[in-house]
Amino acid sequence: MGPVSELDMDYSMDCYFRQYWRDTRLSFLGPIRSLSLSIKMLERIWRPDTYFYNGKHSYVHTITVPNKLLRISQHGDILYSMRLTIKAKCPMELRNFPMDRQSCPLILGSCDFSVLQVSFNLQRHTGYFLIQVYVPCILIVVLSWVSFWIHREATSDRVGLGITTVLTLSTISLDSRTDLPKVRYATALDWFLLMSFFYCIATLLEFAGVHYFTKVGSGEIVIDDSEWEELIEEVGGDAFAARELAVRRRSSSRSATNFVGSGEIVIDDSEWEELIEEVGGDAFAARELAVRRRSSSRSATNFNFAVPTQGSNTSNEDGAGPAAQPEAVAVRLTMERTTQTETRVPRWRQLLYCLAGDDRYRRQRQREAGSRGHINSVSHIDRAARVLFPATFALLNLFYWMIYAFSSDDFAWSDNPINTLSH
Repeated sequence: MGPVSELDMDYSMDCYFRQYWRDTRLSFLGPIRSLSLSIKMLERIWRPDTYFYNGKHSYVHTITVPNKLLRISQHGDILYSMRLTIKAKCPMELRNFPMDRQSCPLILGSCDFSVLQVSFNLQRHTGYFLIQVYVPCILIVVLSWVSFWIHREATSDRVGLGITTVLTLSTISLDSRTDLPKVRYATALDWFLLMSFFYCIATLLEFAGVHYFTKVGSGEIVIDDSEWEELIEEVGGDAFAARELAVRRRSSSRSATNFVGSGEIVIDDSEWEELIEEVGGDAFAARELAVRRRSSSRSATNFNFAVPTQGSNTSNEDGAGPAAQPEAVAVRLTMERTTQTETRVPRWRQLLYCLAGDDRYRRQRQREAGSRGHINSVSHIDRAARVLFPATFALLNLFYWMIYAFSSDDFAWSDNPINTLSH
């Protein structure tokens, strides 16, 4: 068997094509049982007009001489042999490609006589596709998961990694389709590439969710263009220093605002300046110091009042003598601190806000971020994705290989219609 082409749906083969028939007119008597004749005798005797119904191109080998043999026996039995290279059609079903099995027929006939069909049952080896397609795709998908461990503030790094993996998969997909025909259905290889595409694109969408749900609420400072230019000029062109300056200014301005349910400390300007001087100008340290002081005094406030009893006087009527000491009852009044808390927004409603692009919810997340001390923390979405993505990808791969690779269906070949193969 020669090469099998899925693109052209044909196959090539080299064979010795031998025909045998009896012509009693050529029988003879003598001591020799058979005669080997020259191929020139073929033009002088009758021979069957044999051809291949599904043949596309065939030729006889002529190097160094025409590879033909003609032999006649005493009883008129004729053996005609030649060496041929045959290129024939092979209708293929590529739904399980590259774990498929094909049956390539070779149909022989002569005029109106009965035909003879030979079927070559072939099973494809998948080693080439494992090395060139499957393993690289799996590694690229795993590489895209590295973004789950990259800091969520590194937007350009995570987006660049996701786009690179998608483009690499596109290149592999286009290269794998060059040797396949344009069929109306998806092959097994196409399904695997689509699954890999899905995970790479899902990685980008996951970061979009991280960017919306977490980055907005992580203390990120939203600065317009004019304010950013002023900050850059103020710090001498250092973008990192400009951002730190914006953080300090916003944190100092937040200290004078009380958000419901956030536990924000209300500090006037004079007290804030004293705190700033005490910690050496660090706004974050000043805020932490204020929180510690207020937390120690918020738990309970005790007041002692002296309440006079009935019948006692505070002083003598005539002013003589020492003042009478009033009898008092110590009464402790405890004023407990109450905090108004805000109901947490459900996850499904957060998703609706994300899809609708609600600016009010976005601003609320920004305000809540200022009251939290864990800036640039790890996203909960990233933590969940580190487990969900590998687990689901491994599960889908298990189902994929169980369906396509380990399913041992027997060959069930049917005769191909001659009229469709002879055109």
